[in-house]
Amino acid sequence: MANIIGDVMIKLGAWFTTTTPLEARHFSSQLNTKFIGADESFSDHISNCRDMIRKVRSVSGSEDLSKIIVGNAPFELEPQGKNTAGKDKAWRRGVLLTHGLSDSPYFMHHLAAFFQEEGFRVMAVLLPGHGTQPGDLLDVTWNEWVKAVAYGTDKIAAEADEIYLAGYSAGGALSVYQSLQDKRVEGLFLFSPAFQISQLAAIAWTHKMVSWLFPRVKWVDIKPDNDLYKYESFAKNTAEQMYSLTEALNERLQHHKLHIPIFAVASVDDKTVTTQATIEFMAKQLNPNNKFILYTTDLELTSQKIPGEKIQWTSSIVPEQKIISSAHTAIVVAPEDKHYGIDGEYSNCIHYYPDEMEKYTFCSHNPKECLQGEVTDEHLKLGVLRRLMYNPKFDMLKVSLKHFIVSLTSNK
Repeated sequence: MANIIGDVMIKLGAWFTTTTPLEARHFSSQLNTKFIGADESFSDHISNCRDMIRKVRSVSGSEDLSKIIVGNAPFELEPQGKNTAGKDKAWRRGVLLTHGLSDSPYFMHHLAAFFQEEGFRVMAVLLPGHGTQPGDLLDVTWNEWVKAVAYGTDKIAAEADEIYLAGYSAGGALSVYQSLQDKRVEGLFLFSPAFQISQLAAIAWTHKMVSWLFPRVKWVDIKPDNDLYKYESFAKNTAEQMYSLTEALNERLQHHKLHIPIFAVASVDDKTVTTQATIEFMAKQLNPNNKFILYTTDLELTSQKIPGEKIQWTSSIVPEQKIISSAHTAIVVAPEDKHYGIDGEYSNCIHYYPDEMEKYTFCSHNPKECLQGEVTDEHLKLGVLRRLMYNPKFDMLKVSLKHFIVSLTSNK
């Protein structure tokens, strides 16, 4: 038996040494695994997070260090417009923004600007493990993400009479989780919320049996990590923690009901989270002000309803921009975004790396010649595809958000 185990270990070792090697970014920086700063002001928290990001990201010697620091750090905005003063607090309304898994607060900037224009005090948190380097997600636990959202909620609650939570993907799940235990929360804005992910994530922990010897096993994907604001490499622990979060959330939802108004938007095209779980979640929420927008490539699905009203279906196809579907990564980013937008500096082509390097190179250097959409087997057969990173109908989304906010006012 010992000889058999030895042979297996030798073969495993040979396999892992021939795959993409690990680099410094694939190990923990030891600075960003726990949520630290519960007792500090939000402005101090922003400053300390920027210092942490600077320490970790300066090692790479990037010329974009200043952009990296600002884009990955938490941030805050004061409201604009009339009637923003509160009765008991400095501001009438406040909203906490929470980004998604492997992402950063950068993804929340367009929503933040919208909420600011609508008179909201805005704060956006950085989830532990994010914004520095992919290896910082190797040891983080979902409870640390919960602590970050709880901290942000407390800070926004100290300054605004009405408290709202807005979250994208994992941030959506965390926002709902917080609202179930916090009666101060008066409404939710959910963007492609992650209520359910693959069952395979439930066994992601099994890598720990051998990863002490073969660190490469800790990773689902080893990628170049060229994106300034989102990890391209993906650790198995990330999936494990996300699965644990969704399990804990759905357990709570079985025993607690939400009566607050909810605005939700998702995409049938989404291959990262299970959109059906969002449909089922919204079907159970009976607040008369709820609003649900769903992007699809098939408008014949518009007969589907949820209690109280129809889903607002929106076509995700935009031929003039070579957009053949929406994508999980696209919902909260505006077309004019300088990094991910129509003329953005970054193209998401990592699905071709490293097995199809010719397509990866073409996609990276000729983005305007590629199709855009969600990465599916069907779409990949149609031509060179880059994953869509912006919402071509972001202006329409803002109109729907405004109508929802007006409904909040009319029911006060």
